[in-house]
Amino acid sequence: MEPRIIHRPGVGTTAGVLQKQELEFKRLFIDQPVLIVVERGSKALRWAQGEYIIRAGEAIAIAGGQTVDIINRPAADGSYRAFWLVWDAALIAAHALAHPAQPVIRHAWPLPGQPGEFMAAFRRAVDAVEDEAMPADIARHRASEMLLWIGAQGGKFAPAEALTVGIKVRRLIGSDLARDWSAAAIASALAMSEATLRRRLADEDTSLSEILLDARMSFALNLLQCSAQPVTQIAYHVGYQSPSHFAVRFRQRFGFSPSAIRQGALRA
Repeated sequence: MEPRIIHRPGVGTTAGVLQKQELEFKRLFIDQPVLIVVERGSKALRWAQGEYIIRAGEAIAIAGGQTVDIINRPAADGSYRAFWLVWDAALIAAHALAHPAQPVIRHAWPLPGQPGEFMAAFRRAVDAVEDEAMPADIARHRASEMLLWIGAQGGKFAPAEALTVGIKVRRLIGSDLARDWSAAAIASALAMSEATLRRRLADEDTSLSEILLDARMSFALNLLQCSAQPVTQIAYHVGYQSPSHFAVRFRQRFGFSPSAIRQGALRA
């Protein structure tokens, strides 16, 4: 089966990541809470307050709304493989409401040395997202089981809070990355003037151009890691008619070319 990103409304989103060389991804914005399970190789997660190393057979729960650096390192056989799961926001909110005493994960929560039952539950949760024939209630139950596993080890994700203007802009742009977004269109969609939009973003130490570029490049990175789409198609998908222009922007953002992600990965 070729790599792909699967989304199921009301349940969540999942994908597998394949790499054949060590790469560092700086300043990745984690929009929503995510659980990552490493199958081969290791992952280093860094942020201002610390660092975690996640090895094969281990997992980590990462809170949304933060920026981190990530290094994926292949195993001795030259391959890195991991899977991730993002939940529908309603499932996270329901779990948090039902478990008020569990501490909230502010940055990341390492889950080392997981038992076979954890991995089996994770596989069921991934299957629940991928299998549209599975009844929705059962699919939501299987995805929510992973929140229980995280909770059993001492943490929970906070339900979604009021979004910053920057996140609202990022999500709006993410709904149609190929669109030629203007400040006027974004301001109108958010029911504010252009001047107010720019001022609010400046207060958050960002700008429309920064968010647009980062949203496009970050999603392109996801597609390069988690799908078999050709680079040309990915460039078009994120708003670039010229693949060479896309490649230049990608290298400026991450420090390496789009082809570096794919070297041997899709043959794993």
